[in-house]
Parts: sequence; C-alpha cells; structure tokens
Amino acid sequence: MSQVKGLCVMDVDGTLILEEVIDLLGREAGCEEEISQITSRAMRGELDFESSLRKRVSFLEGLPISVFDKVFNSIHLTPNVQEFISILQKNGIPVGLVSGGFTPIVARLAKSLGIAYFSANQLEDKDGHLTGKLIGQIISPQVKEETLEQWREELKLSKDRTVAIGDGANDLLMLKSAGLGIAFCAKEVLKKEIPNHVDKRDFLEVLPLIDFLE
Repeated sequence: MSQVKGLCVMDVDGTLILEEVIDLLGREAGCEEEISQITSRAMRGELDFESSLRKRVSFLEGLPISVFDKVFNSIHLTPNVQEFISILQKNGIPVGLVSGGFTPIVARLAKSLGIAYFSANQLEDKDGHLTGKLIGQIISPQVKEETLEQWREELKLSKDRTVAIGDGANDLLMLKSAGLGIAFCAKEVLKKEIPNHVDKRDFLEVLPLIDFLE
C-alpha cells in the first residue's frame, strides 16, 4: 500500500452489513423476537449497551459453534461497501472494523475484504457449544472510541485524518472522536449529535465527504 494518509473505522452490524448478527443468532436459538427487541432499544440508546449485550447473549446458550457458518452465509454486505473499501485502501487509507458483534463473523468479514484491523466481542464456547457468556473485553461505546484512538496512534495520524462510520447509539463516542464522524442510515439518537449523515444505503455516497481522499 502507498503511504498511509488516513484511517477509516467502521461499525459492522447495520453499517458494513445489512443485518444484526445477534438477531440472526437469536433466530437459530428460537428467540429472535426477544433478542431483536432488545437490540433495537440498545441501538436507539434506550438501554446500557454492555448489560443489554450480556442479556442477549444469554439466549444463545446451547447453540453449536457451527451456527456461525450458517449465519455468515446469510449476511449481506451493504451496497457498494466493497468498492468503497477498495477505493480507500488504494488511496492509502486503511479500514478498521470495530464491532459490538462477534469475532467469528467479524474476522471472516475482515479477511474477505482484505481488512487488517478489527475488534469484536468473544463468545465463550465449551464442547463445541455456546455457553451464553462473553469472555474478554466487551466492545462497549467507550472501547470503540479507544480502539479508534489506538489505531490512529499506531499509524501516527492526526485526528483530522480519521473517519468513523456507524449507525447506532453505541457508535456515538467513536464518531465524535474522529475527525469526520458519519451517521450512516443511522438511528435518530446519532443524527441529533452528528452533523454528517448519509441516509441512502449506498457507500459511494460517503466518498465525497472525505476531503483528504484524492
């Protein structure tokens, strides 16, 4: 890659992909409705992210880890996001994924898109089945913000060379800490605080907002 000129950090569920992976896992566990209701409230900022995530993950107890193959094959990339990422990378702007979702899915997405930086939640499994518990650090709104800052410092970039894109309440701190925060097809709680919106689900609409893209 040419000299690093910037960094773009993206949320995954509802941003990079159309679906919420936790809701798809809930469907496999037979409790999609209960989980998706909690997800919607959490993304609108009505619930604490970490406790609501732990609650949703508890519904997944007993699912075989092979469920990730099925779920990965049923998700869809947001229109033109592959082209968007490719254009950024060719222009010296690496992309990072930071997700309140789960490593088995996010790692595969990152690999398939040629993305080196990613961070997501770890689900505990035992004897090939999910335990309904999380392990390690939770990717909370604060951790999303800290991850953006960590990658920025590693790349020795100034704040004005960072872009953050997300759609939910848990992305707010990350979007505010970037030089350019973009609310992408976002919940109202995000639109109220973030002046840059893209309301069409097409990532080519994002490109004109990045002023250091040549």
